Amino acid sequence: MSEDLISSNPPALAVGLYIVATPLGNARDITLRALDVLRAADLIYCEDTRVTSKLMKIYGLKATLRACHEHNESHVAEEAIARLSEGHAVVLVSDAGTPLISDPGFRMVKSVREAGYNVFPIPGASAPIAALSASGLPSDRFTFMGFLPSKVIARKKILASLAPDMGTLILFESPRRLTALLSNLNDQFGDCPTVVAREMTKKFEEICHGTPLELAEYFSQKDVKGECVVLISLARAVEASQEDIELALKQALEKMSLRDAAQFIAESYQLPRKQVYALAIKLQN
Repeated sequence: MSEDLISSNPPALAVGLYIVATPLGNARDITLRALDVLRAADLIYCEDTRVTSKLMKIYGLKATLRACHEHNESHVAEEAIARLSEGHAVVLVSDAGTPLISDPGFRMVKSVREAGYNVFPIPGASAPIAALSASGLPSDRFTFMGFLPSKVIARKKILASLAPDMGTLILFESPRRLTALLSNLNDQFGDCPTVVAREMTKKFEEICHGTPLELAEYFSQKDVKGECVVLISLARAVEASQEDIELALKQALEKMSLRDAAQFIAESYQLPRKQVYALAIKLQN
């Protein structure tokens, strides 16, 4: 490996805000570039300084840490801009994974950009993508929803608004509400293929497959710890009628070419493309 990849003296950073992904659990799941940025940064904002300090200690990093969470983000954004105006490089990390994905940081990024400074993404681990990649569920189209409302009525209302063309649905859930969410998914979508991934990259990593009802029963008998990623394939959630398909195809044909409309409807309703293409020709004649 070349020396520039593992240098203990990385080049100075350009002025700007660096959004750095950190490991989900296994400390070795960090990129060399992320380590370079963390080593060269003037200031690192993080959700919890106690969590980030452990990672810093593992890699011998000594930058100053400041907390950035939902209660102080507006103030911290102002502070970050002040540091940038002095010519410094500032970093934002979350406790685990990629910042801003159901974590603080949106207001800081927005404020920094509006102030005219660059924001640099330093990609790496991401819980939704890691779970999707190992789920065995369709990955050509997916919808990330993060945490749904904790109140049952609000949660059910959102689930009722979802459609098959949203592909695989990816959710975050706390361990204490996991079985309730799975029960709600069963009520709304029935036995659609479902996956629960928890403790990813850690010692007790578990990726479980089944129907929502099967998984709800399984996890009701376990002492679940740590946030969970729940994935469900919506492709089979609704058996569309022929009338529904024809109506959707007619609407698509108003905006797209015959070929694109057939492709779109075939993917949305999980139908053979040739079948939809023939129907499109029939509707146009």
